[in-house]
Amino acid sequence: MKHKIVIIAASCLGLFINTQAQTKGLKDYFKNDFTIGVAVSPRALKTDEAQLILKEFNSMTPENAMKMGPIHPFENQYNWAGGDSIAAFAKRNNMKLRGHCLCWHNQTPRWLFFDSSTNQQVTKEVLLKRLKDHITAVVTRYKDIIYAWDVVNEVISDKEDEYFRPSLWYQICGEEFVAKAFQYAHEADPKALLFYNDYNEINAVKRQKIIKMVKDLQAKGVPINGIGLQGHWAVNEPSKDQLEQTLKDFSALGLPLQVTELDISVYPKEHTARERKASDSDTIFTAEKELKQIEVYKYCFELFKKYKKSITSVTFWNISDRGSWLDSFPVRGRKDYPLLFDAQLKPKKAYWEITKSESNK
Repeated sequence: MKHKIVIIAASCLGLFINTQAQTKGLKDYFKNDFTIGVAVSPRALKTDEAQLILKEFNSMTPENAMKMGPIHPFENQYNWAGGDSIAAFAKRNNMKLRGHCLCWHNQTPRWLFFDSSTNQQVTKEVLLKRLKDHITAVVTRYKDIIYAWDVVNEVISDKEDEYFRPSLWYQICGEEFVAKAFQYAHEADPKALLFYNDYNEINAVKRQKIIKMVKDLQAKGVPINGIGLQGHWAVNEPSKDQLEQTLKDFSALGLPLQVTELDISVYPKEHTARERKASDSDTIFTAEKELKQIEVYKYCFELFKKYKKSITSVTFWNISDRGSWLDSFPVRGRKDYPLLFDAQLKPKKAYWEITKSESNK
């Protein structure tokens, strides 16, 4: 009889553990460490992905809906619908919302930089006025729901011998547009946390340029509140040592850090788009690819936790392997599997590996 009682008790315990695992989400496993976010589209919030978002995450970032091109395609036209629907979803479900992004060289409409009547580049004064008007309108509209903004995105050059990216922003305004963007955002919402956001931050040379720029902004009294580390990584980079040095260097600035766009490609990292090759037809998510991805995800989260005094949020870029921007970059049409949920929205092995040590908390 005692054996039966023990067996029944063990069975009940197993059932409890399984039920607990099914009801807990990433946000619960890491609730004592940092918020867990995800990049979303308005469409995703109307599909079965919405329930996954609510279960697993407590923060969202609009992937494209609030970028300058989609939200402000013409000088006197704003497209608020997409951003409004994401903001309403976040508010309705008591989720944090990050804004992305106010000033970027990409997905930026031509009207900002050129005079419509002469087709000539505008002056610095005109461009800064247009930037201020844009930031003021967008930040003011969402000031009651967005707690943090990626204000300036990707202005540091990847070239070792070049400091700023030679974008039209830089060509017309010089470095001044960066400080102005933060100033305008702060004036529009003094309570918002304002981030500089960039990729390839694991590269030592680029990292030091980012740090230099941030220190220069701080010295000028510019209201920059944090640094966004995008985290578009892969099975071959960063190494654990490389990532630790990155987090150590940025933490030394004393500003909050957020991992803003995390995904781990199952292909070796390539930094620029390219044409398709014969080998790109091999898109099966093999056990070998999965094991490599698990390894990188594990040490990423080990280090995120180690530096949790600095890291306040980790956001995944896209929801599941059902669809990722990496399906089109660097090779258009090459299927990637960079996230923690498969195409059926089920947790992958990497999910259970990174939450393993958190399960009993």
